[in-house]
Amino acid sequence: MAPPCGRGAPPLVFIALSAAFLTYNALLSPRSVPPLPTSFPDATAAFSSSSRSRRLASGGGSGGPRPFHTAVTASGSVYNTWQCRVMYHWFKEARRQARGGDMGGFTRILHSGKPDEFVREIPTFVADPLPEGTDQGYIVLNRPWAFVQWLQKADIQEEYILMAEPDHLIVKPIPNLSRDGRAAAFPFFYIEPQKYEKMLRKFFPENKGPITNIDPIGNSPVIIEKESLSRIAPTWMNMSLAMKKDPEADKAFGWVLEMYAYAVASALHGVGNILHKDFMIQPPWDLEIGDSYIIHYTYGCDYDMKGELTYGIIGEWRFDKRSYENKPPPRNLPLPPNGVPRSVVTLVKMVNEATANIPNWESYAAE
Repeated sequence: MAPPCGRGAPPLVFIALSAAFLTYNALLSPRSVPPLPTSFPDATAAFSSSSRSRRLASGGGSGGPRPFHTAVTASGSVYNTWQCRVMYHWFKEARRQARGGDMGGFTRILHSGKPDEFVREIPTFVADPLPEGTDQGYIVLNRPWAFVQWLQKADIQEEYILMAEPDHLIVKPIPNLSRDGRAAAFPFFYIEPQKYEKMLRKFFPENKGPITNIDPIGNSPVIIEKESLSRIAPTWMNMSLAMKKDPEADKAFGWVLEMYAYAVASALHGVGNILHKDFMIQPPWDLEIGDSYIIHYTYGCDYDMKGELTYGIIGEWRFDKRSYENKPPPRNLPLPPNGVPRSVVTLVKMVNEATANIPNWESYAAE
């Protein structure tokens, strides 16, 4: 990924950010987390009783459509940008198939601090990045800060939010899976709160309940009420920063640190999650599409020409998003050999179909 942009941001940006760096002071033990400067204004102030009335009018309390807004954060790098273009193509296709349904609007939350050439292709909100050096090379820390800004400043008509990622391909229309104030989330096998209970108690004190209150989730994919997310987001941001500053937590959680931060923040605010294993699949480990809604291509797919997986060894045939960090994939990627699972075949076909239909793809790839 490219480093965050925006070094020339006005001083007021940094004043606003410094005002954001403590919302969980009343939630966390002051002895366990270093104090951050001050409190962030409660984003729920932006959502008045009229917001609840609008939700009821749209069918939110009567079994009718409950539209959600899909939001994807991106850094502005070539790597993130081509994924967002492909993701948005399939979002539009799913919404077309559903004739709307629960799928409402879409926003790419671009945390580079400046617009790019694709703001007319993809609905985009430009957020400021964290001050230089704050992310300590872990660019994902910009995600919660970007969500805080978006929730504060954007006019979001829907009463629910789907937090998604650039490397998500929407296979079929997604319904609003949240219910009764609980969010809908995908359970990750590698998010293990009970395994790290001793460490997590620094951030989730015992008076907040059993460690099992922390669900094995990240922030994506999650469908959640906008009001709930507005409460969680500042805490999620500060929790991510606090965990990154804690050497023990940073070492233990590594690249999923921000996911743990979201799971803890959700629990601190009492927002439970309905866990949906069918929310998405992750090739090459998941072999079939089944009833899933999303293909998450976070892992590399390596096979020999007999169709055998060679994970950890570059295959004779491969698809790995990391192969295209500095340049988008070309149109018409070669399909996998016979014997490769349907999940991987579908992934490549969907990327090919998107790139074939996205205007100016080849000119962008040539840059």
